[in-house]
Amino acid sequence: MVGQGPLRDVRGRGGRPVTRVAAIDCGTNSIRLLVADADPATGELTDLDRRMTIVRLGQGVDRTGRLAPQALERTFAACREYAEIIEKHGASEHLRFVATSASRDAENRDDFVRGVVDILGVEPEVITGDQEAEFSFTGATKELTGRDDLHRPFLVVDIGGGSTEFVVGDDRVRAARSVDVGCVRMTERHLVRDGAVTDPPTEEQIAAMRADIEAALDRAEETVPLREARTLVGLAGSVTTVSAIAQDLPEYDSAAIHHSRVSRDRVREITEWLLRSTHAERAAVPSMHPGRVDVIGAGALVLLAVMERTGAEEAVVSEHDILDGIAWSVA
Repeated sequence: MVGQGPLRDVRGRGGRPVTRVAAIDCGTNSIRLLVADADPATGELTDLDRRMTIVRLGQGVDRTGRLAPQALERTFAACREYAEIIEKHGASEHLRFVATSASRDAENRDDFVRGVVDILGVEPEVITGDQEAEFSFTGATKELTGRDDLHRPFLVVDIGGGSTEFVVGDDRVRAARSVDVGCVRMTERHLVRDGAVTDPPTEEQIAAMRADIEAALDRAEETVPLREARTLVGLAGSVTTVSAIAQDLPEYDSAAIHHSRVSRDRVREITEWLLRSTHAERAAVPSMHPGRVDVIGAGALVLLAVMERTGAEEAVVSEHDILDGIAWSVA
């Protein structure tokens, strides 16, 4: 269990006191940690440690309604690793653990909660989709609000493993909606046959997945004025991976990806290739995380459908997302 750690007089630029925070975002496909120094005076988060582990917590949840024992153990192993990092940096006093779609839906979520408390000493907050959206918007736009080349309102689209969050806002959120369309959920629902991902998927499978995504966009538009947005900001691993492919990066490079821009035509080209390719071809992409190989096609299709629905000519890609919003909430 994470202890209180050493008390530290932490100071940022100019000697101003800052708050050392730790944020954990546990989603359907991955669990991520951010340890940072937050400076409210400047709106800056200075990263001390930022990392991601693919744990597939949501493996099979759409079909069984339960978190698989193997998925829980993978997640707990990552939590033990993260506990050591938080302790090392003395960030345990300002620690928040947020759990999203998979653990919100599972019948045995109490097993998950008990495991996290035993390891980290904090209870995971199984937040609502609307709360996810608020955190995502804060994390994604805090650095963008002063930019002259980006027009408001922003539409922040956070494509997760189990769900996708849509948020429209200027300096603050105007409307938000979460729908159960994510890269893992769409893959398991439409692209799996006889326990394995179809390699590559059939036209019928792709059409069914696209129809599911379009229906979800219809539901999102009941609440969120998607087409009023002037700037589309895309978050999470599916979007950042598409950006890495678009730039033909020799490896995953967060600095090159953060605030990059990808045109709708390029997203369409990449999505079509991903949905035509085999597992081996996708795995050979140098910037592809091994845990995304089978689900990236579905995630890219969600992004493309959003861009076509809203008419966005390009997406601004952000590496700062719900994790950064969680960090600010405890600063």
